[in-house]
Amino acid sequence: MSEPAAAPKPANPLHGVTLKMMIEHLVERYGWPGLGERITIRCFTHDPSVNSSLKFLRKTPWAREKVESLYLHSVAHPRKQPRVATPD
Repeated sequence: MSEPAAAPKPANPLHGVTLKMMIEHLVERYGWPGLGERITIRCFTHDPSVNSSLKFLRKTPWAREKVESLYLHSVAHPRKQPRVATPD
């Protein structure tokens, strides 16, 4: 008797992406002020740093969910690169 085929697992878009990688990506894209406007938490608005953000987000599931959501949105909608003027 053969074993049933394993059901395909849905792809996890966050697989292999660390929380630190997410924060660094978001800071590069929005800067600390922009990140603090999008997700209003003290670790982004008052003396922000990657380490303080990691400590807070690891202990606070609702805030981590917001960071993950913003990260997924930013990856799905990359910013358009400005066109470089070409000499005629």
